[in-house]
Amino acid sequence: MQPPRNPPLHNLPPEIDPASLDQGTAARVERLIEEEEGVQNRFGGLLGHAATLLAVAMSLFHLWAAWDIVPTTTLRFVHVGFALAIGFFLFPLSRRFRDRLMLWDLALIGLGLFCTWYLIAGGDDLLDRYVFPEPMDLVVGWLLVALVLEATRRTTGWIMPAVAIAFMLYAFWGNHLPAPWTHRGYDTTRLIPHLTITLDGIFGTAVDVSATLIILFTIYGAILQGSGAGKFFVDFSFALTGGKPTSAGRTVVLSSFLLGGPSGSGVATTVTLGTVAWPMMKRVGYRPDDAGGLLAAGGLGAIISPPVLGAAAFLIAEYLKLGYLDVLRMAAIPTVLYYASLLFMVELDQRRLGAVPPLEAMAVTPAGELARRYGFHFSSLVAIVVFMALGYSATLAVLYAMGVAVVLSFLRAETAMVPRRLVTALASGAIQAVGIAATCACAGIIVGCITLTGLGLKFSEIAIQAAGGSLVVTALYTALIVWIVGLAVPVTASYIISAVVAAPALMKLGVPDYAAHMFVFYYAVLSEVSPPTALSPFAAAAITGAGPYRTTLQAWKYTLPAFVLPFVFVTDPEGVGLLLSLTPQMTWADVAWQVVLAALGLAALAAGCQGQARRPLGLPERLGFVAAGLLLVFPALLDGLLPAPHWLGLGLAGALLLPQFRVPARPVL
Repeated sequence: MQPPRNPPLHNLPPEIDPASLDQGTAARVERLIEEEEGVQNRFGGLLGHAATLLAVAMSLFHLWAAWDIVPTTTLRFVHVGFALAIGFFLFPLSRRFRDRLMLWDLALIGLGLFCTWYLIAGGDDLLDRYVFPEPMDLVVGWLLVALVLEATRRTTGWIMPAVAIAFMLYAFWGNHLPAPWTHRGYDTTRLIPHLTITLDGIFGTAVDVSATLIILFTIYGAILQGSGAGKFFVDFSFALTGGKPTSAGRTVVLSSFLLGGPSGSGVATTVTLGTVAWPMMKRVGYRPDDAGGLLAAGGLGAIISPPVLGAAAFLIAEYLKLGYLDVLRMAAIPTVLYYASLLFMVELDQRRLGAVPPLEAMAVTPAGELARRYGFHFSSLVAIVVFMALGYSATLAVLYAMGVAVVLSFLRAETAMVPRRLVTALASGAIQAVGIAATCACAGIIVGCITLTGLGLKFSEIAIQAAGGSLVVTALYTALIVWIVGLAVPVTASYIISAVVAAPALMKLGVPDYAAHMFVFYYAVLSEVSPPTALSPFAAAAITGAGPYRTTLQAWKYTLPAFVLPFVFVTDPEGVGLLLSLTPQMTWADVAWQVVLAALGLAALAAGCQGQARRPLGLPERLGFVAAGLLLVFPALLDGLLPAPHWLGLGLAGALLLPQFRVPARPVL
């Protein structure tokens, strides 16, 4: 049977009406989303019911595990088992087999279930003999590795499995490499049990976090989306910023913060914002590549916006043995500064665009009326933080927040989570977690190879020696390493790899572990706007019609000021104040001073990047503002050469800004 001429769209976010996009644009957007989330089957009939039943079973198991005690190993084994089964059921071998369940899919599902049963049935005896494994242990181990690699390829693409295979080859034959990269070399009987039986490989920390936290938050996000929270956040942001086309840029910034929390996906947030905001941005004078860059920068905020953040934030809490509320606390000020930077850029955009022809305000429901009708959507977001502040674990906090969201949804008939909607949300949450679970399991292969061979320690020594022991240069090297890793793999995997390989170099030079991990996290996030996997800018370009690489460059422009900020965490002894962490020599006044300096520095960098302050800037002025911003945000660049880089930056910014007041400023609409 021939496929339909205009095939149905599968993977557009639920807030988007496909009719708002032409068929070609919608298809391009869907293809980009599939690059992040995998090509997905949409079965009907019995197969559709079976897929829903399997996904709901996964959600219900994890909700029960959050409420009751399930042995750690059992939870991790079952989590990966569900991910393999759903992955092979709903994600085809290739696009040509979409919406068809093939015999090999059924065979792979059966093998995945067999491996899961073998691990659970083996119990402590299996773990006790991992040093001297039986032949069947090795067979199951190799099967499991192959299944995880294939599930990851189907859900996230081929790059991550290729990287994992490269690390396995290094573990097998690294003894043939020259120093300092060489190691003793490991055979199958040593490597495969390490990766598949112990909790140091596939079933390591990443899968533990995926099984205990990430899937619960994806279910929670799906419940919010099912109750219409995503649409409310976009509409509320638009109404709050005036409902005028000239407020389009401000709408993108505000709604990306509100929508990003429950979404947690940069691409989905970018697409959702783009379909609403691009027509307004076009009317007010934004070029397609400028608009796409701002939309991608807003989507990037989805990964760093409390209270959900991205999946990597849960890993930070686990690696550092901190409460999730502590991670939220550390992310609070950097997130505010990120959005402040975007607002600086948007306000300068308004000045750069100048006056526009008079446009009537668009018909929108007033913000107060929206808040009165649907403001209960905020309640569950606040509830997560409140429950954790009361001493509940993050697992129970999000579980109770789900209950709050479901109960309050019945305040409005159109948002009520009736059984059909609830089943859809539970299934959607589990399916969204499959790609992350596969990525975490595949990353476990990489981490297992790194820990077994000691590559992490070797790499730290090499980086420190190459930097000559300089903390600033080591931080620059670390940022470059994390960025390069992020070019090839998703944010979660980039953080996992870099946390093991790159963060120890910073910690050896005296950087607090939490600051080093937050530094790595923020640079791992850059993968969302970095080619060849710059999916958020590419999705924005598909909506605006701009060139994808021009849009990526504009996204860099919008995000550049904020991504200088993490250097403060690791190079300035008082910079940890931005993470709301005090050293013995610091007070809260010092923290406030750090925030003021950072905000002023980001404003100066925004002016330099935009070429605009109260009036357009010439090249020398732009370079001057960039220099002033770097001195304010990143004073360690000249630490030791000048006594007070902060004050030099303030003086330079003031000297450049003073002449700006001698001419009238362009009005901001």
